[in-house]
Amino acid sequence: MKIISRIVLITFILLAGSVANANRIKDITSIAGVRSNQLVGYGVVVGLAGTGDGNIGITLQSMQSLMSRFGVTSELDGFNGDNAAAVMITAELPAFTKPGQAIDVTVSTVGGAESLKGGTLLMAPLLGADGETYAIAQGNVVVGGLGVEGANGSSLTVNIPTVGRIPRGASVERLVQNEFLNTDFVILNLHSGDFSTANNITERINEILGDGTALAIDKNSVRVTAPVDPSQKVAFVSILENIEIEKAAPPARIIVNSRSGTLVISGNVKVSPAAVSHGSLNVRINKNQEVVGGDAIAVGNGAQANAGGQVIENTDIQVEEDTAKAFIFDSGVSLSDLVDSINAVGATPSDLVAILEALREAGALNAELIVI
Repeated sequence: MKIISRIVLITFILLAGSVANANRIKDITSIAGVRSNQLVGYGVVVGLAGTGDGNIGITLQSMQSLMSRFGVTSELDGFNGDNAAAVMITAELPAFTKPGQAIDVTVSTVGGAESLKGGTLLMAPLLGADGETYAIAQGNVVVGGLGVEGANGSSLTVNIPTVGRIPRGASVERLVQNEFLNTDFVILNLHSGDFSTANNITERINEILGDGTALAIDKNSVRVTAPVDPSQKVAFVSILENIEIEKAAPPARIIVNSRSGTLVISGNVKVSPAAVSHGSLNVRINKNQEVVGGDAIAVGNGAQANAGGQVIENTDIQVEEDTAKAFIFDSGVSLSDLVDSINAVGATPSDLVAILEALREAGALNAELIVI
């Protein structure tokens, strides 16, 4: 009864002490040890309408091995892989998933199959990183793409017909052991490491749950003392993850995607006093040939041949330079002023990157420039 009363009291404190524009701890952190596990397997999809692997060795051998489990023996020549495909199966096993529960699986071809549409995956084990079987997959494959081919060799492919999904297509057979109920602490790992945010989380938890409850280990993790009684741990984490804190402003960064020209600038980017001049230079070169000198040795029908003449190449070089546009950054220029000034000169994405790199080299840009 005391535990319930304390939970109600803490919940009231949480509601009363909500911070405007705050983030819940569950949205910016994850609990150490509470994570999903990747599973992978190999299998055969059958029932395809002639879009399978064909007579590929791996597919025929897989079919032969599969049929031998049912007492059917045959040489490889006795199988036809046009309606079957060898596939790799992947799945994600969420934390705390119990045996008997179902999870989704993704099926992808490894041979020459053109489409998995209409196929059925036969029973296949899904293995974890330790090589143990954690789930069994089987079911009808759902494909979101399609492919058609004409008699003249023309073809059309929409989306990816060689990859499909089986919703709830695998049954979990083994529980992944987790020490969540047996540990003395709950470790909160920040999605984006930051000392200020870690400190804010620590102070907020201690304010609500009592001094010394939380301790910031580093910029990525905060350790919180958990209840001794395992039966109280779920309720404790439920309260913990709904605490709202004010997330610290991220570091000043400029992210440039060199392939697409996309530019992302964080709100804390500022520049020191600097002057930037931007313009363009166009150079055009034209060449023509002219025959000079020589005596006429043959004249007739409007044609004339010269002997002893020279061929001179005339080169015409024209230079056009646009008037350079200059702008000045005063001390502490903000993000909006920076963007407005650069856009005012009509800079292209490549020009913008060049300007930002020059500002960084000049020491006038107090932000990290990251090119991806």
